[in-house]
Amino acid sequence: MSAAVIVVLGIVFGLAVGVVFTLLIRAALDRAALVLDLQATALPDGATAVLDALTLPALVVDGSNGVLQSTEAGLAIGLTDGRSLLHLELQRLVDEARRTQQHRQADLVLPRSAAGARNLVISAHAAPIDVTRVLLIVDDRSESVRLDAVRRDFVANVSHELKTPIGAVSLLAEALDSAADDEEQVRRFAARLSAEATRLGTLVQQIIEFSRVQVADPLGAADPVPLDDVLRAAVDRTRVAADARDVSIVLGKRTGLWTSGDRTLLTTAVQNLVANAIAFSPARGHVGVGIRSRDGVVEVAVSDQGIGIAEDDLDRVFERFYRTDQARSRQTGGTGLGLSIVKHIAENHGGEVKVWSRVGRGSTFTVRLPEIPAPVSARTQRREKERA
Repeated sequence: MSAAVIVVLGIVFGLAVGVVFTLLIRAALDRAALVLDLQATALPDGATAVLDALTLPALVVDGSNGVLQSTEAGLAIGLTDGRSLLHLELQRLVDEARRTQQHRQADLVLPRSAAGARNLVISAHAAPIDVTRVLLIVDDRSESVRLDAVRRDFVANVSHELKTPIGAVSLLAEALDSAADDEEQVRRFAARLSAEATRLGTLVQQIIEFSRVQVADPLGAADPVPLDDVLRAAVDRTRVAADARDVSIVLGKRTGLWTSGDRTLLTTAVQNLVANAIAFSPARGHVGVGIRSRDGVVEVAVSDQGIGIAEDDLDRVFERFYRTDQARSRQTGGTGLGLSIVKHIAENHGGEVKVWSRVGRGSTFTVRLPEIPAPVSARTQRREKERA
């Protein structure tokens, strides 16, 4: 091999080695840059564990307000989609904390995203971790604000609801006195006076009943309750109202199902549901009352073919004094407390109440309660009746 060829081969080998060395150096630099980038976005020691332990909505954002980590609560209430902050107001608060390198706090009302239709009422706290990253912690006050509003409404509504029939009674008494010589007018005013007195008595009774069920603990001294008897007693108490409105009540067959609690309170709950169904049913309508067992839970259902409830009202029908149709409720003597009483009785018995409704098609209210086995004495009596 000539010296020239050897020189050429040496040059080629040297170039190849240089290229390989350059590629290796570049790959090493890229890996180092990646490590530096990961270190720049990684959270300080212990921060991840702290976030995992938080029950409040909390998240850490980077310099572009991208979300590095979020608690489950932060995702649940719709503050982030897992990648970025979803609300401009929160972005501004975080930017201010980053710019000033100081803690910033703001009370905000934000629209919910996929979490629901109601607004979020929050107290947001933003604290800088370093020059770019910011910790955002949110105190969701939506429910407490809603309950405060309900309490204020309760006081205002009680005052209004009592004032109206009391005022009417007073005016009718004066009118009755001035029309003493007119027999027909006396009868008319007396009938209206009686109606207002009845309405006032019903309202006062339901306020007392509502106050009682709020503090009652029926499971503290619970008794076995035969739900067949509860349904029949509730229906019997509403027969007069049903006949007056020409509404028929269809009661399901006996099931032998039992629950534990206060028989009187449970009868009141079912009675309120049946009375509500009758009041909002058309003439010659039907109200169905039945019971079934499913997975250790008894379900008492009351269905009607009435006017139904608008979707926007479904979440509020169990609130105190809330009435979907004020004018119709006044005509039917509704107080807006009946369904609230049902809700509290169900919850005090370890259960719940649900509603399904369509406008123009009717409604179904279902009380779900824990099922218990029938007492031995009841099973014995049932076998004796079957033998007879």
